[in-house]
Amino acid sequence: MRMNKYGFAWVIAFVALLGSFGCSPDVQRSLEPDPIAFGRVNQVVVIADTTVWEGPLGDSLRYYFMGAYPILPQPEPIFDLRHFTPDMLQRDPLRKELRNYIILADLEDSESATARMIVRDLGAEKLREAQEDKGYGVSVGRDKWAKGQTVVYMYGFSEGKVVENIVKSFPAVAKRLHQADAEMVEATTYFNGENRQLEADIQTQMDLRIRIPGKYFAAINDSTVMWLRLETTETSSNILLHRVPYTDPEQLSYEGIKAIRNQLGREYISSTLPDTYMRINDVDLPMFVETTEINGSYALEARGIWDIVNDYMGGAFVSYLLYNPEKRDLLFMDAFIHAPGKEKRDLMQQMEYILHTAKY
Repeated sequence: MRMNKYGFAWVIAFVALLGSFGCSPDVQRSLEPDPIAFGRVNQVVVIADTTVWEGPLGDSLRYYFMGAYPILPQPEPIFDLRHFTPDMLQRDPLRKELRNYIILADLEDSESATARMIVRDLGAEKLREAQEDKGYGVSVGRDKWAKGQTVVYMYGFSEGKVVENIVKSFPAVAKRLHQADAEMVEATTYFNGENRQLEADIQTQMDLRIRIPGKYFAAINDSTVMWLRLETTETSSNILLHRVPYTDPEQLSYEGIKAIRNQLGREYISSTLPDTYMRINDVDLPMFVETTEINGSYALEARGIWDIVNDYMGGAFVSYLLYNPEKRDLLFMDAFIHAPGKEKRDLMQQMEYILHTAKY
């Protein structure tokens, strides 16, 4: 008896169906595709026992990770934290498919379900090394329950050591979590592609390569200044580019970058009312300045808030003054937003992402 190809296909499908009934639950799970992690930018899930989350350790974690994002007109947290216990994770599998986690525990607590999770995941040898070294440790894992996850283990061998861990490890852990969000920030920022013509104009005018999102347009383009804008019904996103002849190292200072920004605000930016202009408002909130590097170029960074003289408008800004010893000019870049009544943290992160694509 001969079997045609359709009959053979039915037999294969039937055998596969029988096989699936015979597989153990673990084998069946291994045959399923890994889920893709989901969640918002800046959202972090904290896995900890309830006593930890509601006690001094939770207070310390929130103090640092939910501290004010620098610098916005109204306080917004650096991260949005959610809390789950290990038991809550087991009750709802979707809770295991979020993007960023911190697993926090005092390993001296033998009754802690979270401590047992850390021991199981990291192994006794790694934890012994941490105990003999500083008495605490941080480990970072990827894709524990879903693809695209970042899992940060923060632990210590006493409550005091866990607090010390949070205090000393926060900058590095925060940086790692922001790096994990970078791909999503990029996708949101360039959702409508890039404005290639505007990028070419900037390279010609400013000797600068930078990625500009598709819907930005040039509101001003003169010999030394370009003002790029993106307007929606609720927000106004703005980028200023300005070449400044480099004549004195003092230009790369707090007062130097402040003077450049205030000069541009007075000359180019006003509201619809007469006698208005933009200025840095470092009375209500201080302007924060530090040195950094953008794609190999030395940069002075300034963060603060702006307002409009003789009008009721204000918002957040971030500025960079780039120095390249092979060029005669400094390059000033500034991003500011006007979004009355809206949260501004995520918008400012998108603006910063654009400026950090600069190559000068």
